[in-house]
Parts: sequence; C-alpha cells; structure tokens
Amino acid sequence: MRNFKTHIISILFLLFSTSAFSQDNSILNWVGCGISKKSYLTKLAAAYTASKNIAIDIQGGGATRGIRDVATNTADFGGSCRFHLPDSELESKTGFEPVAWDALAIITHKDNPVSNVTLDQVKQIYTGKITSWSQLGGADRPIKLLVRKGKISGVGYSIRSIVFSNIKMEFAAYEKYKSSGPLEKAVEKDIDTIAITGVSSARLRNVKILTLNNKFPDYTAIKSGHYALYRPLYITFNPKSEKLDQIKDFIKFAHSRKGRRIMIKNGVVPYLDALRLVMIQSRANLAAQKNSTENLTY
Repeated sequence: MRNFKTHIISILFLLFSTSAFSQDNSILNWVGCGISKKSYLTKLAAAYTASKNIAIDIQGGGATRGIRDVATNTADFGGSCRFHLPDSELESKTGFEPVAWDALAIITHKDNPVSNVTLDQVKQIYTGKITSWSQLGGADRPIKLLVRKGKISGVGYSIRSIVFSNIKMEFAAYEKYKSSGPLEKAVEKDIDTIAITGVSSARLRNVKILTLNNKFPDYTAIKSGHYALYRPLYITFNPKSEKLDQIKDFIKFAHSRKGRRIMIKNGVVPYLDALRLVMIQSRANLAAQKNSTENLTY
C-alpha cells in the first residue's frame, strides 16, 4: 500500500508542478533501456519535439546506463525497466517515474511449432530441468536458452525478481548476450532457441511470441493483470539536474492523453491506465516475502 501511495504522489507532483523554463531549442539527452527506446520512447520524443520545439538526443545502452548516467549527470534523463540498482549512492541521486507497463514476452523462432508454455515450464527451462522441445509438445530437439549477460540488466533482473524472487538466480543458458537486440536477432535465426524480452520490443521482430498460461501479452491482458509477467517502465531523472523543469514537462507529456495514445499504439500500457497493477504487485511481493520467511530454516 505504501508503494502505491508513493507512486500516486510522485505522478501527481509531476503532473501538476509548474514549469519555469522558456520554450527554446534546448537539447535533452536520453539514455537507457533499449526496450523503452525501441517501443514508446522514440515516438513519444518525436511528438514532444514537434509540440515543444525541444530536441531529444536518444541513445540506448541499457537500463543500468539509464540509472548510472543520470545519477552522475552524464545524461539529462533516461529509461529503465527495473527499479534502482544495488548501490545506495546511486539510489539517492536518481528519481524513478513510472510511465508505462510492459510485459516480459517469451519468444522463439516463428517456425517453432510450440505456441504456449506455463509459468512452471518457464522456471524449469531456466533451471535446466526441461531441456528438450519434446517436453513442451515440440520436436525432439534440444532447447537453446538465450539470456542477457549479468544479473542487473533490465530483463535479467526482472526475470529473477518476478519469476524466481531471487535476484542472484543462475540460469541454464545456452548463450548469453550483452543486450536485447542481438538476443532477439539470434532467436529470429534459430528454430531451437527460446528467450525472454520486452513484448513491446518483441513485436518489432520476426519471432513467435508464445502465450503464457494461454494468455497473450496484449493491451487487455497486461492492463487487467491476467498476463503474469508485467513490469513498470520508468523515466529516470536526477532531482538536482539543471534541466529538471524540462524533464518534468516531458513526463507530464507522457502522462497526457496524447502521450498515452502514443504508448498504446506502440505496444505498452500507459501507467495511469492500469494503476490497479500496483496493488496486485504489492500483494504479490508481500506474499513472496511471507513465503520466504516461513521457509527459513534455523
């Protein structure tokens, strides 16, 4: 409940704060989550530039960069598909504004006959207990699990957090990739591969998006919470940035009706359209914490 209130207060503050800057040809530099960049951010930034005459230089680099570069003022603002880093100093220097809901999509080659997996099967694939497509109703061929390198990438951290409730989880990976782009391209080329990426990014690739527990990650399923693997996408900012008013104005634009229409068109659910997911997540987190405590051995 406390997290829910914090999110609402943050959004209301940014929506109704007044902007003191003049409309000029300033440039804002954005870095961060490649999934955010490829889905809603690029189109949202273009619409904002056309409306406000403020150019936005967009770079990728991953969610970690979207936090670190903003904290050090190397970039004006950024994007992240995860909340904070395991670094208390950076946490105090970075603000996180949730603007959209994305889903983790399970993808494979377009010609792979498997169309649905259960959450339990996903867990068993990632832990090496399911190793053949025949165990999922497919061909008798080995499963090639592709994952992101490291444990703090946006997608990697989200999988560990949402699916396993263990951010240190090791995966039974066939191959590891530095970023989501090369991982997605590899799935396009190999019929035996499987991976998880953001659905908004997966929609732009020539891959098959599997249903999870017979639910497809579309707008309705994500918004309702019926698709299990959803997560917030954040705009990151430095509260002490000299351009904070401009960044607030961009966030206000993202939450506007026009901004939300752009997001929906590009495959994500606007954060304000599905605030009930915050409560669902909070209850799930509390249940996970309780379960973890009850299973402790002394």
